[in-house]
This record gives sequence, C-alpha cells and structure tokens, in this order.
Amino acid sequence: MAGDPDGGFVAAVARTTGIHPRSARLVALGLLEVAADGSPGRTWHAVLRIDADPGPEHLHWLDAAELARGRRFGKVLDEVSDILDGRTLVVHDAPLTWGFIVEEARRARQGANRANRSRNRRGGRPRPRARVGRTPAPARIVDTLATARRTGARLADPRLLGVARAHGVPAPSPVASVDNIGLAERDRTLAELEALRRLHLAQVAADPATVMSWTPGELRADPAGLQRSRVRVDAMEAPRPTPNPGRYAHGGALAPGMEFTVADEVELPADEIIAAGVAAGLAYSEKITRACSVLVFNQPADLPPAEFTGKAMHAHRKGVPLVADAAFLRLAADLAARS
Repeated sequence: MAGDPDGGFVAAVARTTGIHPRSARLVALGLLEVAADGSPGRTWHAVLRIDADPGPEHLHWLDAAELARGRRFGKVLDEVSDILDGRTLVVHDAPLTWGFIVEEARRARQGANRANRSRNRRGGRPRPRARVGRTPAPARIVDTLATARRTGARLADPRLLGVARAHGVPAPSPVASVDNIGLAERDRTLAELEALRRLHLAQVAADPATVMSWTPGELRADPAGLQRSRVRVDAMEAPRPTPNPGRYAHGGALAPGMEFTVADEVELPADEIIAAGVAAGLAYSEKITRACSVLVFNQPADLPPAEFTGKAMHAHRKGVPLVADAAFLRLAADLAARS
C-alpha cells in the first residue's frame, strides 16, 4: 500500500454541525503529524467560523462566542493542504471527515469566486483578488472505522473512542458524564487525535492486510456530500437494469434486477461485493427498503437477531433475507454465468 514517503501519517478529527457535508458545516479541525516510528509530532487545531446555524452545542462542544472568534476555512486551507499533501491521512469514518474537508474547500473556492465577481462589477479602484487554496491532496486516506468492521470486531459503540477501547487502546470514555461535561473542544479533539494515532498503530500491528484505505481519486461525493468509494456511488446512481423480480429465497438463485445492499459487518471489501453484484445484473441500494431483495451480512454465530444493529436490524424487521459475503459472491458468479 503506497503512502507517506517517510512512513508516517497524519491523524485528523473533525467537529461538525451534522452528519451530511452538503447541509451541515465543519466547525473545528484537529491534525496530528505522526512519525514513521509511530511517535506523535506537531499538532494543528482551528475553530472555524461559519455563516449558518451551528446547531446544538453538544454536537461539537463549541459555544457561540468561540465560533465567532474562529477563522474562515478559506483562510486556513493552505495550512491544511501543507500538512496533508502527499501524506497518509488517517481518520475515523472517512466518508464524513474527508467529505467535510472536501466540501468546505469547495465552499471556500465558491466564496472567493463570488467575491471576485462582485469586485469586477463595482469598477473603480482595483482591489486585490480574493485568493483561496485548493483541496488538500493526501496520498491515501485510511479509515479506522472501516478497518475495525473489516476485521469482524463487535462494536458496541462505533465512535472513535469506543472503537479504540474495543481494540484495547487506552482512551477516555465516549459516554458523556459529569467528569467530562466541561471539557473544552480543543482538549477533546487532542485526546481523540491521540486515541486515533494509537488505534491506527494497533490495527496495523494486528493485521496490515485488513487496513482499509483509498486514494482521493477513488472516492467521490454521494448526494449528501459524503466521500464514498466511486464503486459504491456509481452503483447507487446506476439505472436499474431490469424490474426487480422480488426477494431472494434461501437455497435458490439470484435473478437479474434483484436489489441488494451491503451491511457494514462483512469481511470482504464492500467494493468487491458491490462490483460483483452490479456486474451480474443486480441493482445496488445504499439503504434497506421493503423492495430490497437481499442484504449481504456476515452474522456471527452467537449473535441473535434481537441484537442486530444498523442495516441488519432493519432488514430483519422488514423480512429481507441475509446472505454472507462469500456466499453472495458465489451466487453473483452463478448469475453472471447464466446471463
């Protein structure tokens, strides 16, 4: 896996007003440079001022006064790019964190373009053009959450601190309490950066083959602005090949046009599963609906349906059949051979 020329990486933690980059905003960003030997180096942190409703304070731990003193993302974009360009970027939940960085860079460029057009229309004495940096260009983006799910780890709490503790990494509790309720956003972010550093090192030490990463070019925005793999987003947007014939029946075969989705709890790369299904003539959906024909999900032998979470929970409630990833690939290959 290509990455930092020096073997190190940069950890990033984002604070946002919501979960969708197109409709929410990035209000704080923390970066931690890590050396090739895993030791922590320089930290960078900024609170970001936005012209939008910041939402509830518990989402990002910043009050109105702190946000008002923040810097515009366009003013720090060059600094962020200088730190991230050519490096391995490590985040927890890449679609969200990388999605917000990309979306805020786009907004900053649009704002600069509007300001420049406004200056041109006014005429009179020339003013300096508004300038803004470009989208950062890391070499690769590593996702510790996707890596944890790839290993089949049971995640009672998928947040960064919860996953770190599940891996045996010393980290503060992710649960709000009287002991941490007054902790400042910067202190929380620095603590999470350290947990992210340790979590990534632990995952690499456990099995480097399971570490999930992409180049920026392998990702693109979905309709909500989340940066997902191109394979996934292209499949989401692809026209349905044929009408959906209905549900898959266990022991039977897949049929062209059946709709499938993929749970987080799989061992094989989701992109491999999605690509195989689409190539066989199936239709991919990111969400579980009653029209879904089958969910690809690796159910642990000791996990009863009553304890399912996420897509598996919704599929079970809707009566959608569940198939393990390896079995789904065999079924897809059989369908492709018949087509």
